[in-house]
Amino acid sequence: MRGINKQVIFEDLEDNRKFIKTLSTYRETSGYKLFAYCLMGNHCHLLIRADSESIEKAIKRIAGSYVFWYNRKYDRSGHLFQDRFKSEAVENDRYLLAVLRYIHQNPVRAGLCKNVADYEFSSYGEYLKSSSGIVDTEFILSMVSKGEFTEFHRNGDDNFMDIEEKRNYISDINAIALIKEIGKCKSTTDLQSFDVAHRDKVIAELLGNSLSIRQISRLTGVSKGVVERISRK
Repeated sequence: MRGINKQVIFEDLEDNRKFIKTLSTYRETSGYKLFAYCLMGNHCHLLIRADSESIEKAIKRIAGSYVFWYNRKYDRSGHLFQDRFKSEAVENDRYLLAVLRYIHQNPVRAGLCKNVADYEFSSYGEYLKSSSGIVDTEFILSMVSKGEFTEFHRNGDDNFMDIEEKRNYISDINAIALIKEIGKCKSTTDLQSFDVAHRDKVIAELLGNSLSIRQISRLTGVSKGVVERISRK
């Protein structure tokens, strides 16, 4: 699930925790099995098995609930997620494990951390606990031990439907804080409503603080072309 125009959908700790809580709530309502998740600022990955209702209906519940809460928090309206979510069917155990590893390794690939265990907003840690939380860990751990699970995540170069962002100059967490500080705004996407002169001034200052063109566009929702134009001034 990706933010509209690739803009950020998890701006702070509260947003991440709210989305995880939403996954927990609709896990019960929709009756799905959740094997993995990873929240990545402007998108998230979910590894789900639909049981009592379709994936489409479950995702609609999750997205609708989170967007309602997010729009109220940031005093915004309209869509937050981009079109329909992208999905691939997992049809055998080997592919299941590879997808699981790919999801957990996303923060490392994006340069947000050095090790999968260091990232707070993924399901990796639940597999190492004595009791599971919202993730159905038993099924995966019936195939591999916890030791094998850890070793399995140290290796691999799986590639699926996403091409991840290259390492940013600074982390998204620090970039978001900087955008809010320089822009004096509550949400990074507020830049879209600034008058042009003020918006351009803020973006120019962000570029001067080592945020990349792609990162600014992704976190604020301002088009990449506009940011590129400002960078050339």
